[in-house]
Amino acid sequence: MADDDKPNSFEELTKQFSEVLGKVGANLQFSAFPFEKAKAEAPKEEAVEDDREALQKIQKFNYKPREVKEYLDRFVISQDEAKKVLSVAICDHYNHVRNVITSKNRSRYEYMKQNVLILGPTGVGKTYLVRTIARLIGVPFVKADATKFTETGYVGGDVEDLVRNLIKIANGNVELAQYGIIFIDEIDKITNAIADNGRDVSGRGVQVNLLKLMEETEVNVMSQADMLSQMRTLMSLGNIKKQPDKISTKNILFIVSGAFDKLSSIIKKRIGTEQIGFGSSHVESQDFEFLTQVQTEDFIQYGFEPEFIGRLPVRVACQLLREAELEKILSSSEGSILRQYKEDFAGYGIDLQFHPEALRVIAQEAAKEKTGARGLLTVLERIFRNLKFELPSTDIRQLTIDAESAKNPEILLEQLLRGCAPSDYSSRDLERFAKTFESDYGIVLTFTPEAEGRLIELARRQSKSVVTLCHQLFEDYGYGLPLLLEKDAPKRFEIPLAAVENPGDFLSKAIAQSYQNRSDNGDGPQAGPVPN
Repeated sequence: MADDDKPNSFEELTKQFSEVLGKVGANLQFSAFPFEKAKAEAPKEEAVEDDREALQKIQKFNYKPREVKEYLDRFVISQDEAKKVLSVAICDHYNHVRNVITSKNRSRYEYMKQNVLILGPTGVGKTYLVRTIARLIGVPFVKADATKFTETGYVGGDVEDLVRNLIKIANGNVELAQYGIIFIDEIDKITNAIADNGRDVSGRGVQVNLLKLMEETEVNVMSQADMLSQMRTLMSLGNIKKQPDKISTKNILFIVSGAFDKLSSIIKKRIGTEQIGFGSSHVESQDFEFLTQVQTEDFIQYGFEPEFIGRLPVRVACQLLREAELEKILSSSEGSILRQYKEDFAGYGIDLQFHPEALRVIAQEAAKEKTGARGLLTVLERIFRNLKFELPSTDIRQLTIDAESAKNPEILLEQLLRGCAPSDYSSRDLERFAKTFESDYGIVLTFTPEAEGRLIELARRQSKSVVTLCHQLFEDYGYGLPLLLEKDAPKRFEIPLAAVENPGDFLSKAIAQSYQNRSDNGDGPQAGPVPN
């Protein structure tokens, strides 16, 4: 390699090394997170904005459980018991972390970490609760699904990567990462199940490895498979700030969750259904109610190792969300999905509003989906699918959804489109195309009324936007029009009807006529009269 070909940065070395490995079919992991800011590489969650400021925030942690719950109430509807349990566990944990950092009020007794297990059906807010708490405290937060891990790490993922991902989220700050939160969903899927080939690839092995992390262990900051980071260390490329080689999991809080949909039957057999006192109706709700009665022996019978479940001392069950609660999520939660839809339409200049009756209809339909709050998104997407496609190409500025519209969005769309005059259909698109054309070529386009009407008519007939149609019709005009315009004159051109009907022929004749005018007058190209 010549001197000029030598990589002068880690990024160039990464690219060259990846190309070499690609040719031989190697599949290795590369990461520079011990040495580089990692916002662009942050897995699943966004990196903390300022890792040093976040560390100072932890040092000054002074929230009380009620304050944490009140913050959660703004975003998560219902689940009061889960909020209380999580608030207490979080405050206890980060009060301890604060004391560890400041070396004050250290207990002479060993602190037992309060890792949390959350039970409950899908869509009730388990992940949202934990993510919201992490945002309040400002600590790194990583979410993963337990089903993606194996005991070996060769198939699926290595459980230790959870800790390394915390470092990425913490912008490479190992000290901050060791006070983060790791959230593992679908934990109920890693019980001692046997695969088709008779090998336990998702049960006890993963539990044992996770157990090590949840207790207290040290994890290598760089994975052994992360060859490129190790090469960088050896080669000492650039000014590398010394980072710890290992990170302790002693003060990382682990929160796991799962639906545990088959656990209720185990609990029923242990306590007997008559002790709960439910009737024969609402069977599904009844099953999840049993989760509040769960004990360690039920988890062991479910397939968890006693040592593993013993490292999850704080346990709480979330409840099913019913119609009233789903409606309240839409109307009251600061994280309501309606905000997203309003912003989506606002991006097209459309003000979206909802009648209270519409929210009730949406909640009723979402409850039928049996997927909790996720059912709201399913229903809303069904309502707005075609409205989102059609209305941005119109000049409609107001969209109001009432109960009837929520039930029959297609009728609403038909009524709205019928009320659009042809001249209103896509006139804004003509303006958008003209602005783009001016930006690209420095020429201001205008359209005669006849040309504008014809373009809108053609666009509707061909089911195209006016912008797309104009790009197709006038793709050569950016290069041809300068030949028609005087050198020092304002760069403006009016598109007539003839240019719409036959854009290529019109441009060719206009250029020919312009040069003819130049030849007759003995000066430069003229805008002059254009052919009919």
